[in-house]
Amino acid sequence: MKISIYAGDALARYGFGDEHPFGPDRFHAFMRAFLEQRLDTRVDLREPVNGTREDALLFHTPEYVDRVEALSRRGKGMLDPDTPVYPGLYEAALTVVGSVLDGVNRIMAGDTRAAFVPIAGLHHARRDSSAGFCVFNDCAIAIEALRARHRIRRLAYVDIDAHHGDGVFYAFQSDPDLIFADIHEDGRYLYPGTGAVEETGLGAAAGTKLNIPAPPGADDAFFFSIWPTLEKFVADTRPEFIILQCGADSLAGDPITQMAFSARAHLHAAQRLSQLAAEQCQGRLLALGGGGYNRENLAAAWTAVVKGML
Repeated sequence: MKISIYAGDALARYGFGDEHPFGPDRFHAFMRAFLEQRLDTRVDLREPVNGTREDALLFHTPEYVDRVEALSRRGKGMLDPDTPVYPGLYEAALTVVGSVLDGVNRIMAGDTRAAFVPIAGLHHARRDSSAGFCVFNDCAIAIEALRARHRIRRLAYVDIDAHHGDGVFYAFQSDPDLIFADIHEDGRYLYPGTGAVEETGLGAAAGTKLNIPAPPGADDAFFFSIWPTLEKFVADTRPEFIILQCGADSLAGDPITQMAFSARAHLHAAQRLSQLAAEQCQGRLLALGGGGYNRENLAAAWTAVVKGML
């Protein structure tokens, strides 16, 4: 069964202008490499899907969704210090959500064994606010949708973006059925400043969260030394569904982070999680692009993820 890749200009519309690190050209950088490597011949290409207000409300508060819609209609302003508003931002953000949820639906229906959405993985947004270029937290929305619409309880969320997935972590830090494993640059040196090794979950969820802060300059040697610990942590919980946030800003040369992985890390993560999904949860793996602001790195990391999933 082929995997599904979501591709189309509607996804590229989630971007904050050519001068912003998160520009619309990120999608096209990936697609050029994807097509050059003829990966399109090995996957099921899917058009982006429009999401709805009801989809966003699976995770976000009505007041926040209304604020995004109103500012988007006005077409200017700031949602937070890092996230500017532009006309159509609301619809663009909902397209990210809709494409991710279509991937979830197809995986759960057995139409595809896995899916990748390159412009997605917006892991900083909280239930009531945006943060760090992230308007709607599609990762958390996918978790809530799997529970509310598909009766999946035990999920594993793995994050190899250079930034800590704080929007997901704090939303579910007391949830024992959300297994969280995150390799990121140490918060003492990089936004959002969270994800210390001591943060392992609260209450009944204590011990269900694994934060692995990496020192600036952490390279493949660091990644491959720590990956077996992360993989065993996830495997021991026997999840029913796995989500991979595969941000490319953990590669060497990113303009806003200080990590030094190569695309081999992303290839390995996708391969190993695909194998784990095949063994434990009927192959159910959803990969979400996340960050990455060096366009060559982004193309290399995300095509590696697709190859790993294949």
